[in-house]
Amino acid sequence: MESTTDVHLESVRLQKQIENHLGMSGGNLLFEFRQIDNKTRLDLITVNPRHSQSFLLHSEEGYDRLDTLRKMLGYVQRYRDQESSYTIQWMARNDKELNTSYFRARHMYEALDKLYFGRDMNTITVFSIVLNPVS
Repeated sequence: MESTTDVHLESVRLQKQIENHLGMSGGNLLFEFRQIDNKTRLDLITVNPRHSQSFLLHSEEGYDRLDTLRKMLGYVQRYRDQESSYTIQWMARNDKELNTSYFRARHMYEALDKLYFGRDMNTITVFSIVLNPVS
């Protein structure tokens, strides 16, 4: 059985690996954990510094924090090979600027779910969603 200190150190180590693999610093990447039906859910959220909006990168479930972090690390190491790239053009309510955001997802509905994650759907208007060519 791992000690509490070891669990925390391993948690920090895994979070740093995820940040490094994505090339994102801690301020632009949020790790949100919550308990759902005796499982731990991790929502990995990105914050765009240009327009200060947050979006879901990916969610994982596991039996504890370390399990979900290990699954998330596996996801970020392979998602570019397994998911399609989408470009979404959108505008926030009461904003005059058209924004462009990029998502990896299995299909366009999942990309839209990541865009709308944690917010009322009426706060963002989507103008286009495009499946990007494979490079």
